[in-house]
Amino acid sequence: MTFDVVIIGGGQAGIPLAWALAKKGWQVALAERKYLGGSCINFGCTPTKAAIASARVAHLARRGAEFGLKIPEVAVDFPAVIRRAREVALESRHSQESALEKSENPRWLRGHARLEGPNRVRIAGESFETKQIVLNTGNRSTIPLIPGLNSCIHAGNWLEHDSLPERLRVLGGGYIGMEMAQFYRRMGSAVSVWEEGPRILAHEDDDVSATLQGLLEKEGIEFHLNAKIDSIPAGEQVFVATGRTPNTGDLGLETAGVECDSHGIVKVDRRLATNVPGIWVAGDIRGGPMFTHTAWDDYRILLSQMAGDKSRTTDRIVPYAVFTDPELGRVGLTEREAKQPFRVQRFELKRNGKARELSEPEGFIKVLTDESTGHIIGAALLCNEASELVHMYVDLMNAGAPASVIRDAVHIHPTLAEAVQSAVTI
Repeated sequence: MTFDVVIIGGGQAGIPLAWALAKKGWQVALAERKYLGGSCINFGCTPTKAAIASARVAHLARRGAEFGLKIPEVAVDFPAVIRRAREVALESRHSQESALEKSENPRWLRGHARLEGPNRVRIAGESFETKQIVLNTGNRSTIPLIPGLNSCIHAGNWLEHDSLPERLRVLGGGYIGMEMAQFYRRMGSAVSVWEEGPRILAHEDDDVSATLQGLLEKEGIEFHLNAKIDSIPAGEQVFVATGRTPNTGDLGLETAGVECDSHGIVKVDRRLATNVPGIWVAGDIRGGPMFTHTAWDDYRILLSQMAGDKSRTTDRIVPYAVFTDPELGRVGLTEREAKQPFRVQRFELKRNGKARELSEPEGFIKVLTDESTGHIIGAALLCNEASELVHMYVDLMNAGAPASVIRDAVHIHPTLAEAVQSAVTI
């Protein structure tokens, strides 16, 4: 059987691309060896944010006295928290599965897919001809070779562990490590974070890293920086968050001559095209920003390049968030990255009325603007609802408008959105 395109991997780029190309009349096969939805739905964004929501409720309940409430006891039912997170994930996955199971085009082919040249793919033992191929296979947790680390919890299997660790060592001070360290601490574990570098969130500016670490320390999380771990004691429970490995090792890329770098990342241009005509890449294995929302935008780029006006490329502004509490919302350049002359404006959340009313005054908003144009070149929001608030800056940057647009607007009082305005007014 011959297809116009075989999409390998049913993640946040592969699924919408399959439906969109089929709607245009292409004959589409979608190969997925395990679960539809990719990491986001099955163990990443969807269930982690559900679990983090449970942890926040527990945290707020413990703070009841701040709000004039008497809550005598907060008892965490950890298996129930995990069960809820699983159910939220399964609901999302099942809706995608039911739609594809009924579909003739796109056709869902279950099983591991492997290239047999630039125009042939073998899926679950059967070989298919195809005019084009899209690779969307994602990545997985990197497990370091440390003596004693015979088993561990990580981003891919945490939903399988419904027993709360009494003590938990988190390896890695990055985004996943911080989110999960706070989650387990709020569930009741004694948590320590071990980071081999001099600070957490190494990509962020020093003030962001230091402030978030201080807030997490107040919750009882211990930090060990510049840490070298030679071995793990027997019986110690560990959450590994030391990096991600691309799922490209068993795709048969060599049969088609597809080029990868030394880490297994597939080399692509700004159109998400590989060095082999007709073979495209989406999602984490293409390098660059590895977020669900960039994978979803990759689908729009590929649809434009493969069946549209070819106008969309990876020339884009990519925001992101760290879903700790308070959250970190980020877009654009850090102070270290900015090369042109820039101005830094910083607003402390404790000066915002709504933040005080919510009893959430921690954190700050920092905005970098180009000195000559007044345009925003970067922003860091470490505060309550930062993942939502950052989009005001994102939209302004996409519109190519100066920060004065927010400064001169009228924002509702009392709101956290006033803080977004205050940050570019001072």
